[in-house]
Amino acid sequence: MYVNYAGRSGLRVSTLGLGTMTWGRGVPADAAAELVRTFVDAGGNLIDTSFAYGVAQQMVGDIISSKVDRDDLVLVSKAGISPGVNDVSVDCSRRGLMAQLDQTLQTLGTDHLDLWLVEAWDSNVPLEETLSVLAAAQRSGRTRYVGVANYSGWQSALAVSASEVPLVAAEVEYSLLQRTADAELLPAAEHLGIGVLASSALGRGVLTGKYRHAIPRDSRAASSDWSAFVGDYLNERDGQIVEAVTAAASGLNFSPLAVALSWLASHSSITSAIVGPRTVAQLNEILDGIDADVPDEILAALDEVSQ
Repeated sequence: MYVNYAGRSGLRVSTLGLGTMTWGRGVPADAAAELVRTFVDAGGNLIDTSFAYGVAQQMVGDIISSKVDRDDLVLVSKAGISPGVNDVSVDCSRRGLMAQLDQTLQTLGTDHLDLWLVEAWDSNVPLEETLSVLAAAQRSGRTRYVGVANYSGWQSALAVSASEVPLVAAEVEYSLLQRTADAELLPAAEHLGIGVLASSALGRGVLTGKYRHAIPRDSRAASSDWSAFVGDYLNERDGQIVEAVTAAASGLNFSPLAVALSWLASHSSITSAIVGPRTVAQLNEILDGIDADVPDEILAALDEVSQ
């Protein structure tokens, strides 16, 4: 696994990032620790978490304290969203962001993050206030770099132009099944010189092909916690894309996920693809597939099918 620089910065991140959103709700602590050890041993360094992930951050902190060397990791966390009973609450004010940063550092058991992202656009808070918190956090040493997540292209451009410190990265969901970022964010990121972290790089697991004929009983789509999350991509349009990926994989003797990741890696603006395996077996399949050499004409065909 090789590394990329996050935008025009010295922050080096692995081409794969390990997502933690489902930890504690589908991924138990012992499995999470094994995932991190396997990931780091394979050359990965980017661990992606968020204040909104709740217990997952505590699990990351426990692993850092006993299972891996903190210096081997690029810790990425996000703030600005709090999970609610029926919905999420967005608060990107100075008070809200600082409180979440303080709690995140305490939970993770570290004195700094490597990359801290504001996780949502908050129309109720002046952008200058939100950006001033990112600047203060970086200048105080509580984070080495800062950026944004789930911003559109124009929002990212506005933030970059108004920020007192460089914004080096933007995180957004991006895969063959979710290409909203094509319209604005990816061109903006390339122009602005910021790296892009592509979350749910395997289409919430759908691009592995596991849901082609049925919903496996042990899958996320079969769980009460994640069925709606995965279900967004269990429709006819996305099914056709999965069939195209599967057909290409069969002809090339690759796994579907290898083809999907190869397509993502072919985009020069993507810095790291964030994946969320539940088991080491799934992670090993991803690690085996990340370097698949898929012909350009196949990638172009998938690009057209998924538009």
